[in-house]
Amino acid sequence: MEPYTPRALPIDDIDWTVHISRIGKANAALARYDGLLQGIINPEILLSPLTIREAVLSSRIEGTQASLEDVLQFEADKSHKLAPEKRLDIHEIINYRTALKAAVVDLKERPICTNMIRDLHRILLTSVRGRDREPGEIRRIQNYIAPYGTPIERATFIPPAPSVVPDALTNWENYLHSEEKDPLVQLAILKAQFELIHPFRDGNGRIGRMLVPLILYDKHILSTPMFYISSYLEHHRDVYYKRLLAVSRDNDWNGWIGFFLQALIEQATENNQKATAIIGLYEETKKQVPEVTHSQYTVQAIDTLFSRPIFNTADFIEESKIPKQSAHRILRGLADSGILVVTREGKGKSPTIFRFSRLIAITGTGSR
Repeated sequence: MEPYTPRALPIDDIDWTVHISRIGKANAALARYDGLLQGIINPEILLSPLTIREAVLSSRIEGTQASLEDVLQFEADKSHKLAPEKRLDIHEIINYRTALKAAVVDLKERPICTNMIRDLHRILLTSVRGRDREPGEIRRIQNYIAPYGTPIERATFIPPAPSVVPDALTNWENYLHSEEKDPLVQLAILKAQFELIHPFRDGNGRIGRMLVPLILYDKHILSTPMFYISSYLEHHRDVYYKRLLAVSRDNDWNGWIGFFLQALIEQATENNQKATAIIGLYEETKKQVPEVTHSQYTVQAIDTLFSRPIFNTADFIEESKIPKQSAHRILRGLADSGILVVTREGKGKSPTIFRFSRLIAITGTGSR
């Protein structure tokens, strides 16, 4: 098998008539979702659990086994003993979330570009598996995709030769900032082309999935870069890889575009449902917490619960900026009323750990 030679973008043989129906449905589903996003005062806080879930599921596609609750529990109790592999899984997920947050900030200053992507890759591979594979650097060696221990001769896919990668990325970036007949089809092509170029030695799939919400935001399709694609791709993992391989082997761009548009339709609908449920819980909690706590710090308390549904007392005090005595009284009242569950009572230097179970139940683990 020879290294893949990426086609120059734009693709000139897209069968637009085949995609008309899905393009319409995807645009409508995304418009409904964005309407919801625009009605949320602090989407970064309210949808924070969904951002963690996206990091979990995108990493799971690459083989990590840690769950949403594993990550939240680890952040609330870093002294908790974990197997080395599980700890590495969790750190990979945390890095993914950190990179995504950094991208959101960066997008306010500059458009998506190769240098931004390199910065995200550097964050993604900091102190985790792959840290020895030149984080943030465009690869200078030939890599390939195959089961561990398989020689290149039996590779599933051989990405472009290193000498081809810089020009392919320049073409990719130029296409990103060009006009296409439909931006969602353009996004589908950009997503696949990036993963087929495989510009890094590791982490290409995760960066490729991270680019989906960033490009939706960059193209003004969404008002905030909070779109979570990995649930659909993880559930349809075999088809996902099959469609990407069909592009490289058979030049089947139309098959990939159809698959990706369907992913946008279904994922926008699921994101809408989960965000709606979270907003409903937030409104309900806004009524309950004042009745229980009679505190002037209600808003800070609620926002902290929604940003971290498993947490310890010390983190709650630090993040909410509520005075220590008031924070303890609020947390005890919320636990006594059943809004929070105490999963570990504080003892010595170990703080009490609380769980906002209803929010975790909405967020889910991504199984469909």
